Amino acid sequence: MRRTARLGVAVMTVVAWASSAATVGTAAVGSATAGGYWLSDANGTVYPFGDASTFYGHAGTWHINAPIVGMAYTPATGGMWLAGADGGVFQVGPLGTGFYGSTGGHRLSAPIVGMAATPSGKGYWLVGADGGVFSFGDATFYGSEAGVRLNAPVVGIAASRTGHGYELAAADGGVFAFGDAVCWGCEARPAFNAPIVGIAASPGPGYWLVAADGGVFAYGPHDPNPPAGANFFGSLGGTRLNAPVVGMAVTPDAQGYWLVAADGGVFNFGDATFHGSAAALALPHPMVGMSGTAG
Repeated sequence: MRRTARLGVAVMTVVAWASSAATVGTAAVGSATAGGYWLSDANGTVYPFGDASTFYGHAGTWHINAPIVGMAYTPATGGMWLAGADGGVFQVGPLGTGFYGSTGGHRLSAPIVGMAATPSGKGYWLVGADGGVFSFGDATFYGSEAGVRLNAPVVGIAASRTGHGYELAAADGGVFAFGDAVCWGCEARPAFNAPIVGIAASPGPGYWLVAADGGVFAYGPHDPNPPAGANFFGSLGGTRLNAPVVGMAVTPDAQGYWLVAADGGVFNFGDATFHGSAAALALPHPMVGMSGTAG
């Protein structure tokens, strides 16, 4: 399915914001690397850390009809998009970050649960809980799971390295590949202790799945040379958390990753550097996802 209706778009004013979030305990830390990340809450507020030094605005200045459920950053313009559960898309950051359409205002069979950007930064995909995929801009539609009976809802989407395909991840760990995307681990695993909540693509071949309890599952070639495949650098599985994990982001060399929890806690593994978190802030809305500055 493909819908490209151009609906209302919100553009945020860029203002400076200095993070005052307290540093909290982090998971296994490898060699330090430059970088940063943004966290997004359900109301559309974006929090920057590290070299993600710009605060892109607060939802109090624009209207959303449904909670934000996903975000996608594009290095091509230095901006990003936020996606609402109703399929509304909001561009934030530099004005060069284009609006290419949304499903806001359309009746959907299932709520939107995630989004992914094309390598060019001139398009994006939205995915619904039923596996339906919507493409906008230069994002090509390669297929979906809409109309297929799923054992568990879809929870996220990741674009292939070329942008000519994508993987969908379901809550039971099932992965569905379309276009030139490769399914390195397509079968659901009944041994998961908590539902899968997200998928993150490697800059090399492969991807990671992350579960609500902080468990991380790597799929793809285990190549130690950057840009590596999808190596395992640790997880929070078995660790008592204050809030469930809701998303992850990968370092540019694929030698590490960050996890973010609903309370704004950030946990780093491998060569992913900890740049701060929002765990010490009194958040009015839960975090729903994160994006690294490398996309």
